[in-house]
Amino acid sequence: MRRLEFASLQVRDLEASKDFYTNKLGFEPLEIGNPEAVVFKYNKGEASFAIRKPIGNIDGKELGIGTSLWFAIDGTIEKLKEQFEDRKIPILGGINQTPFGRTLMIKDLDGYVLTFMQPNN
Repeated sequence: MRRLEFASLQVRDLEASKDFYTNKLGFEPLEIGNPEAVVFKYNKGEASFAIRKPIGNIDGKELGIGTSLWFAIDGTIEKLKEQFEDRKIPILGGINQTPFGRTLMIKDLDGYVLTFMQPNN
């Protein structure tokens, strides 16, 4: 295996999660005509992933544990942090320096960690 092509996250409430990813985070939903899922693009269409209604029963199960999606961003991590604060999105910790670049992490409605990265030049 050499590259992950696509990721799909199971969510408890598809409409609430779609609203969070679209209106709070700025991802753009694609029209795919599947009522079970929403596919998003971000960062000039370079990243693509989906949220979807559960496959099987997830009642009582914790979602998001051990999962983190990383998105490279254009612009600065400080500007993104300001946007998240303005939109009242809870931020996990502060801005971090990693070997890959500067990062900022949040959790979505189901506990998935989303890491946004300003890559090293």
